[in-house]
Amino acid sequence: MRWNPEQLLADFLVVAELGEIKMEPDAIRVETLMMPHRPPRNLPKGKIAVYVFSDKERVLKVGKAGPQSQPRYTNQHYNAGSAPSTLAASILKDEDAVQRYGLNKRNISGWIKKNTDRVNFIVDADYYGSILNLLEAFVQCRLQPVYEGKQRNKGRKG
Repeated sequence: MRWNPEQLLADFLVVAELGEIKMEPDAIRVETLMMPHRPPRNLPKGKIAVYVFSDKERVLKVGKAGPQSQPRYTNQHYNAGSAPSTLAASILKDEDAVQRYGLNKRNISGWIKKNTDRVNFIVDADYYGSILNLLEAFVQCRLQPVYEGKQRNKGRKG
């Protein structure tokens, strides 16, 4: 992983303050699951999250999970047919990745667990709504994930 989750959180808190969002200092907790990792068992009660999948070089996917999104948070990204726009489905649409790593529907889950880090920004559910959307958008803009949206952000510096 080539980015610092704690620094990203600190930068986000500045953005939230600029947006006049009042947050308690401990309202967001960073959980880092290094490769190989196990998917989280659950989204803790009273929490929401933004999560990031990265390999050694790139950020692959950023997503969010609200209070009713247990499957999205815990397992859908590891299984290609489980829901629209999962990490697994996105990788399997990438012909280069499929050929390079010999990936298919049967082995993609194990490959993701073995070859990606996962960072979870776990947020008090009191901040559900615009704060979750702002955090996800900020993380996407900052990290520019490979499998996010149909087109890359043309306004990105560098």
